Amino acid sequence: MARKRKNRTHVKDLPGTSDNTPKSFVIKHGQVGRSLTQLVHDMRKVMEPNTASRLRERARNKLKDYIVLAPALHVTHLLAFTLTDVAPSLRIIRLPGGPTLSFRVERYSLVKDMLNSVKRAKSVGLEYLSPPLLVLASFPPPGPNALPHLSLVMKTFQSLFPPLSPGTISLSSARRVVLISYNPEKDTIDFRHYLISVKPHGVSRRVRKVLEGVASSSKKSSSSGFLDLGNERDVADFLLRKKGEPDLGGGYESAASDVSSVAGGEGDAVSLASDYVGRNNKKGQKKAVKLDEIGPRMELRLIKITEGLPGKEGGVIYHDIVKKTNKEINALKAAATERERLKRQRREEQERNVEKKKAKSEQVDEGEDATSDDTVDDEEAGGNDDWDDEEEISEGEEEDGGASQSEVESEPEPQRPTKKARPRGHR
Repeated sequence: MARKRKNRTHVKDLPGTSDNTPKSFVIKHGQVGRSLTQLVHDMRKVMEPNTASRLRERARNKLKDYIVLAPALHVTHLLAFTLTDVAPSLRIIRLPGGPTLSFRVERYSLVKDMLNSVKRAKSVGLEYLSPPLLVLASFPPPGPNALPHLSLVMKTFQSLFPPLSPGTISLSSARRVVLISYNPEKDTIDFRHYLISVKPHGVSRRVRKVLEGVASSSKKSSSSGFLDLGNERDVADFLLRKKGEPDLGGGYESAASDVSSVAGGEGDAVSLASDYVGRNNKKGQKKAVKLDEIGPRMELRLIKITEGLPGKEGGVIYHDIVKKTNKEINALKAAATERERLKRQRREEQERNVEKKKAKSEQVDEGEDATSDDTVDDEEAGGNDDWDDEEEISEGEEEDGGASQSEVESEPEPQRPTKKARPRGHR
């Protein structure tokens, strides 16, 4: 019998993912509270599936550890949350060379806060299998009069998410929206996260319940998820009765009177280019698109933009609090250039020292080899200490040798003590 192969739990490549897809780490470092820790987990949900959703931080891990590890895992962005004396802080680090954007989190709301604030919360699950769509709003258009730091902020947020390709994107993969909007009055950036839902257009809420087969929260709904119309005399009693009116005749209203409040106006209606997720969402049908906020929500204030990475910062591109004159900026640039020159000089000097040590060690090895070769040649030339057969022995030496030989022969050899035989006993 052939062995059954297990395929259900195998990890498969998601559509639209490639090596150029931006990947991110969302971490917390330092002492943070429970609320900010939950915000980190919520942001990982937003960045899915191109993030490490189960990344575990340890107290001994430093920010440098993640910066060193990230390029080996093809991670392009690092979102680091920390708690300062003023407010929570968020740093978006572009790897491997920077820049680093530092934000102050003025206010934020968690996912659980957003779900508790609505009457009917959406159950979210499969929507996180595809990356969200990015929408930038209220940013000034690029031009000579535009602020340069806002253009850099726009490009940073655009690089966080995969680029949108209308020709290759699947309509069923568009499930979520991330809205980044600029508030010129407060000079802040609002972060919002929405869920896309598609509803029938041109029908009232009760008609939509019949079409979708959704049970309401009243006692007339069955536990199986379908409407219970057994106590109604006619389907018009359910569709056209006013809200809160008892089951009596009369008092009907038109279905079009409830359409505007439920499904929106004509501007919300779109024709589906292909099949979408959900019941009766086929290609070519006219549907109303609705956005439901699922969180988290943040209000960010840009504090600083620096070149390079934390610990290896270069020049300061923008600072919201500290303002410097052109003379001070030029002095800082000159100091940074001098530091780079000294660093490069020390590196070159270290490389030269290493080359000198290598050359010296090679010379020492060659000298030792030459010395060992000379010694071997000398031993081969005159180092034979064996007696020659024709060499004469003097008489005194011969007599001494004979006497010593007779003395050796006359001395009795010591006998080794005999071993006593041990009786073999039973073990």
